Amino acid sequence: MRKFILLAAVFSIFTLTSQAQGLDFGVKAGVNFANITDASGLSNRTGFVAGVFLGGKLNDNLGLQGELLYSQQGAEFELGEFNLDYVNVPILVKYYVAQGLNIQAGPQFGVLVNDDTQTVIGEVINDIATNDFDVSGVVGAGYDFPFGIRVSGRYNFGLNDVPETGSGKNSVVTLAIGYSFL
Repeated sequence: MRKFILLAAVFSIFTLTSQAQGLDFGVKAGVNFANITDASGLSNRTGFVAGVFLGGKLNDNLGLQGELLYSQQGAEFELGEFNLDYVNVPILVKYYVAQGLNIQAGPQFGVLVNDDTQTVIGEVINDIATNDFDVSGVVGAGYDFPFGIRVSGRYNFGLNDVPETGSGKNSVVTLAIGYSFL
């Protein structure tokens, strides 16, 4: 079911953007400042994000953009690691408030591809079970330069718990730069 949702999201992006004016396709990379909410004793994990984007303007003020991103998330704490790597698919509506300047919002669907979640208590190592699928909301702002450079800042807030037992949602601030080939 989760793979179906992810596949449907990617298909929707390609269908909607193929009808859009002025396609926008490119690559992007940046830095994540991630944490897990509702958990004590955790601090930010700094990681990277990289991938591709495809979008287009539906009219002068409104655009749609989908992305396929590899994203390092999680948190750090004194007794172990909570490193989570996802393949994320955000589907964003971009509202252009001025030439190039836009605000962005939409859902993000993520599949966990790597989890290094170990705590060390004495000599005992405990693995923390995590959910394989993540749903987040995304809000942010960006600027599309006329010569292809794209910059953005976003906040991703998790809508479901990361650990299988207990509570804690992904919370990620992302700063990224990209280049559009079209």
